[in-house]
Amino acid sequence: MPNSWKMEVQVGREWSSNSCRYATQAEAEAAGKELLSRWFVPTASRAAESENPVNARFENGRTELLPAEVAPQLQAQAA
Repeated sequence: MPNSWKMEVQVGREWSSNSCRYATQAEAEAAGKELLSRWFVPTASRAAESENPVNARFENGRTELLPAEVAPQLQAQAA
């Protein structure tokens, strides 16, 4: 079971991500779709498992970075 989920975008043949790690696959997928709506270079997005701790959430159409003390609570709720 992953610790978190990350959003990845495809640019050419490469998949790239940023440092945001979400508690759920659905959040990572939504963040990727939102990014594709603003950027022209990426051609696809996906959610991928990550071993990193949760550090962000996606709500109301935007990513919010979380304080360090909040992230473990979200990670536990998603498990």
